[in-house]
Amino acid sequence: MNKLTRMKKIHASILALLLALALAVPAFAAAAPSGDAPADTTAAEEQDGGSIIGMKSIAAGLAIGLAACGGGIGMGLATAKSAEGISRQPEAEGKIRTMMMLGLVFIETAIIYALLVVILIIFVL
Repeated sequence: MNKLTRMKKIHASILALLLALALAVPAFAAAAPSGDAPADTTAAEEQDGGSIIGMKSIAAGLAIGLAACGGGIGMGLATAKSAEGISRQPEAEGKIRTMMMLGLVFIETAIIYALLVVILIIFVL
């Protein structure tokens, strides 16, 4: 195994560990029940309501963040490959540009669908 492959594996392991830690943080951030809760609700119900809102926020943030990140990477790759294709075959510029624009529209549509899902998570669920 060469040095570059080993470094890639180490970087992937570190990234996976950081992601796991970032996702585990809300589990340790639960507030202690307070004694000044209103008479009609218990501290457990109050804590559950807060954790539901927190989980919705985390889900919404992850969903739109992953969609935007994936869409940005996809758009960047599509643009780079189309520019490379146009530089190699300038006579096919019109067809390449048309296909690139169509691909970018589909990528952006997926991001907009993720935004709609996030809006549903926040306001409906």
